[in-house]
Amino acid sequence: MAPADLVITGTVLTVDEARPTAEALAVANGRIVAVGNRSDINELIGPDTRTIDLGSGCVMPGFVEAHGHPLMEALALSDRFVDIRPVTIGRADGVVDAIRAEVARRGAGGAYFNGWDPLLQSGLPEPTLAWLDATAPDGPLVIIHNSGHKAFFNSHAARVNGLTRDTPDPKGSSYGHDADGELDGTAVEIGAVFSLLGDAIKPSDYPGMLRAECARLNRAGLTMCSEMAFDPEFGPLVEQLRNDLTVRLRTYEMSNARMSTDATPGQGDDILRQVGIKIWVDGSPYVGNIDLSFPYLDTAATRTIGVPPGSCGCANYTREQLTEIVHAYFPKGWQMACHVQGDAGVDTILDVYEGVLRAHPREDHRLRLEHVGAIRPDQLRRAAALGVTCSIFVDQIHYWGDVVVDGLFGPERGSRWMPAGSAVATGMRISLHNDPPVTPEEPLRNISVAATRVAPSGRVVGPEECLTVEQAIRAQTIDPAWQMFADDVVGSLEVGKYADLVVLSADPRTVPPEEIADLEVRATFLAGRQVYRQ
Repeated sequence: MAPADLVITGTVLTVDEARPTAEALAVANGRIVAVGNRSDINELIGPDTRTIDLGSGCVMPGFVEAHGHPLMEALALSDRFVDIRPVTIGRADGVVDAIRAEVARRGAGGAYFNGWDPLLQSGLPEPTLAWLDATAPDGPLVIIHNSGHKAFFNSHAARVNGLTRDTPDPKGSSYGHDADGELDGTAVEIGAVFSLLGDAIKPSDYPGMLRAECARLNRAGLTMCSEMAFDPEFGPLVEQLRNDLTVRLRTYEMSNARMSTDATPGQGDDILRQVGIKIWVDGSPYVGNIDLSFPYLDTAATRTIGVPPGSCGCANYTREQLTEIVHAYFPKGWQMACHVQGDAGVDTILDVYEGVLRAHPREDHRLRLEHVGAIRPDQLRRAAALGVTCSIFVDQIHYWGDVVVDGLFGPERGSRWMPAGSAVATGMRISLHNDPPVTPEEPLRNISVAATRVAPSGRVVGPEECLTVEQAIRAQTIDPAWQMFADDVVGSLEVGKYADLVVLSADPRTVPPEEIADLEVRATFLAGRQVYRQ
């Protein structure tokens, strides 16, 4: 064998069941050419081979984000938006000050914000239309809720985007109206929220935004990310930037009113490939619009987010509408990924999935459910029997775990929130995700939270739902790659696969689980090329 381009020696965590650990690996032409003992791989070191000795560190497969929004996050974390998420600004007065400062700076040019969260930023003002208009009297103002499922906009923003009292609601979304039928400054769900952003970006600015986003993902050790709200209008722009991408993208196109797409399933290559269609069955628990079989609690928290007493939330689509959408796309070969948080919504979409599989059998469909906060054990068993896989937003425990238990659903139901342990117990292959920018890209924290389920107060939320560290590592590497039909090329360190690698300061299996989130990402490689250096 010819000399390798790169040889790494030390602790090699392969996530390959045939050989879980090794002492070294070698890379040539972007692919892994050898994994094994240090003495054997030393033979592949030539005069031009780059060598890395990990010391106390560890190399493992690059992390995979199964449910991301990098094309949106590129905009939301650019200088065109102000980041007011709780991870950035913890106090309500700081949020209000940031809004006023940006409005003053932008004037008539329009001010855009992402991350409003009254559950974690206690004391925020009620964002009524009167407050929004008074806060920004001279130009557009748009504030997106941290969940991404709601936005608030002033009258200037409505005019700029051509919204009136007669504007029809986008399918699966809605604009709020007051008692007189006038717009009240609220937009609920993705179709309505996205319609407010038409004036937020110049196409010439976007390439720099996307490059910065790739750099953020690489810093977190990510080498593959899904785009779960892909708009085909972005297609030509992203295609032009493919040579700049330092993260592999797998796109899921948003279902649309005509229920069709000009793309074909799997089109693209190993850097940029379209693999699925995305549907939002319901909304966000932190807005109050997930489809439940039981009511929200009546607490200060639920009153803060406007949940009426006794409310079981709602769905975005009827069963008949979901059936129509899934039956329009699935028979054409598409993988479906359905956002669903409430257990009633899970029942509905599993019925729809079962029906489409009966009518159009497909042996390897990898149908997906996204987030699944309130999914029950019996639903997980049913999903597994159908071959349906779940991507679980376990990081919500780290940020909202106390709110879920004490403020929204109570100890019995709240402790089962994001039940990763029950999912894996069915034999299902799951992924963990961050749904960025809802939470930052932090795959190491996902592994830690999945193994500990520690909420902000320090309480352990549902210890029976913990994963082992090894299970959590799989859920951030090979299993999300499998969910996106990419496990043949990435997700584990095996000969023939791309050398997509992350170098950590220590082996996550050897440190206390609560400390995994604090491990350092020292380097990230895409196809053997270093794309991040600490």
